[in-house]
Amino acid sequence: MKAQWFNSVDQIGQAKWQAAIGETQSPFAQFAFHQALEQSKSIGDGTGWYPEYLLVMNDDDSPLAIAPTYLKTHSQGEFVFDWSWADAYQRYGMRYFPKRIWAIPFSPVTGVRLFSHLDPKGDDVAFSHLYPALAELMTQANQERDLSSWHLLFAKPEHAALFASNKDLLQRISCQFHWFNRDYKDMANYFSHFSSRKRKAARKEREKVAQQGITLTRTLGNKLTEAEIDFFYQCYQSTYAKRGQQGYLTRAFFGLLVEKMGDQIVLVQAFRGEKAIAASWCFFDDHSLYGRYWGCLEEVDCLHFEACYYQGIEFCLEKGLQHFDPGTQGEHKIARGFEPVFSHSVHYIAHEGFREAIGNFCEEEAQAVREYHQDTHKLLPFKQ
Repeated sequence: MKAQWFNSVDQIGQAKWQAAIGETQSPFAQFAFHQALEQSKSIGDGTGWYPEYLLVMNDDDSPLAIAPTYLKTHSQGEFVFDWSWADAYQRYGMRYFPKRIWAIPFSPVTGVRLFSHLDPKGDDVAFSHLYPALAELMTQANQERDLSSWHLLFAKPEHAALFASNKDLLQRISCQFHWFNRDYKDMANYFSHFSSRKRKAARKEREKVAQQGITLTRTLGNKLTEAEIDFFYQCYQSTYAKRGQQGYLTRAFFGLLVEKMGDQIVLVQAFRGEKAIAASWCFFDDHSLYGRYWGCLEEVDCLHFEACYYQGIEFCLEKGLQHFDPGTQGEHKIARGFEPVFSHSVHYIAHEGFREAIGNFCEEEAQAVREYHQDTHKLLPFKQ
């Protein structure tokens, strides 16, 4: 096998990209997703995100796999926070940026980070040896350019474990909250598994939204109009505006996704009468729903829970999806039945002194995360 770096999806081409990933269903693996990021200028010049895709090929140049990596000049939009590491470098007069991340931009979604037609679901043990092999290539590429580090973000736990024996690589964990389909028939059946008090609280939340005159709809991406995309984008930007920021993704990005990947998108919209007031954007594949972006133009009690969680669970039950990843952080998800899970990242730090210090930090942090993970289990609403 051999590998080659490319800094644009168009240099690889759609045919070769899709041949490399094969029947992989993840929306974050698709050529259209990454092309939309580039064409919409959500990444590239001036954004601090500079793509470098690693294409693995047979000796006859037939494509085997793709690893998406990016050179970064900041740490925004990653959700595995290393600002303190960058600050430490700066205090010692050293350069932390640019760094390399092996990840999906703006997407704290656990999953495969080496997309291949040889392993469409990312669970083939025989294929996993390629992860450490590519890690060596990334370390070599970093050393040639004197980069401070590379970071594999939101890897599947079994893939992160492949690096455990390499003492030059640091393991880091954090905690997210995911929903799992335990063969629930519908929402009533799902709530029947809650304790009496938690079941009443959940139903009351849903009723409260309806009592405030709010109705909700779910629309597949390939049915969305330009006006609906415009409205969603207004909601998306409003979430950042409340924090004095601007959303990373451009309007063109969402338009391109609807055009090229509409059958893997569902948009939840909330209405007061005929006026749309909130929206939640999700991706899905044949197994999972991925909650990604939310915003509202009017504050309504409990609407966030309904639009971002209950509507997603209902969609999973309708489509037979087994898993709902609603995004990072958020203890409020627990009371709605989202269970604590570990997310995993792997880090190569070139400087030995900083590698040791950051490694100690990761070990101390991991202990606190494990305790938090155990404590949050006790807060789940399900009957004991």
